[in-house]
Amino acid sequence: MQSLSWKTVAVDYGRLHKKEARGFHLKHFDRSRLDVRGSAALSSQSLQSVQTQSQQSLDTVRVGVLGASGYTGSEIVRLLANHPYFDITLMTADRKAGLSLATVFPHLITQDLPSLIAVKDADFSDVDAVFCCLPHGTTQEIIKALPRGLKVVDLSADFRLRSVDEYEEWYGQPHRATELQKEAVYGLTEILRDEIRNARLVANPGCYPTSVQLPLVPLLKAKLIETRNIIIDSKSGVSGAGRGAKEANLYTEIAEGIHSYGITRHRHVPEIEQGLSDASNSKVTISFTPHLMPMSRGMQSTVYVEMASGVTVEDLHQQLSITYKDEEFVVLLERGAVPHTRNVRGSNYCFMNVFDDRIPGRAIIISVIDNLVKGASGQALQNLNVMVGLPENTGLLQQPLFP
Repeated sequence: MQSLSWKTVAVDYGRLHKKEARGFHLKHFDRSRLDVRGSAALSSQSLQSVQTQSQQSLDTVRVGVLGASGYTGSEIVRLLANHPYFDITLMTADRKAGLSLATVFPHLITQDLPSLIAVKDADFSDVDAVFCCLPHGTTQEIIKALPRGLKVVDLSADFRLRSVDEYEEWYGQPHRATELQKEAVYGLTEILRDEIRNARLVANPGCYPTSVQLPLVPLLKAKLIETRNIIIDSKSGVSGAGRGAKEANLYTEIAEGIHSYGITRHRHVPEIEQGLSDASNSKVTISFTPHLMPMSRGMQSTVYVEMASGVTVEDLHQQLSITYKDEEFVVLLERGAVPHTRNVRGSNYCFMNVFDDRIPGRAIIISVIDNLVKGASGQALQNLNVMVGLPENTGLLQQPLFP
């Protein structure tokens, strides 16, 4: 039996128009032979059958994007332009209702999309799955009112924290969908894909928590680093603060400088601590300081950790290599190579590496992502791929944009 990656299959079909490529339908996958990381084994006979069936016109997954006028919503639309099986049939944006998305985001003018409407006017009868890109606090009530048959990936923070009391403490309001909170699955794809596969509601991780947990979770699980004295210095492009008009985000406030914010009280702190505590089976408290940088997109987390007794940086590197060697989107660089945000811009990749600290017994970990892709919309698409049984790299193989 010939083993073919989905990248190879994608090359064969990548030349087709998106609508023609949809002929290769989900029901033609033998899912027992499918590796959700993005590979499958196909015999030559099966491949010939696929080529024949690709000429047929079959169903697609109909997708709604709620909050399409924000940065994460527009990024979902951009990514879906290259997805052969997902069709956008509904888009909402209350303040932009009645407009075309091309009016709001001219860079998407070439896309054939429905007009924006208010959420209250949305008809979900023509929708199979929803990306919810609305602000925290408003999302709970909207998702609670959605038809139960829909698969939902929520990009807000409303369902990330298991404790509703902790949610109220950090977000300043009570949680209004506590039953749904119990159902939600946290969507850090590489770590929790088995749970995501069977979920109806996935809470997409925040950008900072994604960049921090991907390197730290495997090391804590292997007990190679201590749970104490974890210091995280993170820097984000200004798009991470959203598209709303805020004085602190004006060009003259951000340009030519570094803007520290949320010191000790950033809302991603409990999300990071929840994931690290799960990995270590003990309470983890971190020191976390985020900064806005004068760039549109990109994120770097520099993490300072104390290694367990007898552990070396080489041990940390080896553990990360074992964990992520078969992963499509997490790339551990060769020893000594420094990850840079410019090398993941516009992509769903996370680049990382580990370095010796000058202080004996400590190590420095650097992790970089695009905050709008792997830190938001790209990971959301990766999760929905898993939820519907598609190879999770479908529609996400764009290479980083440089320069």
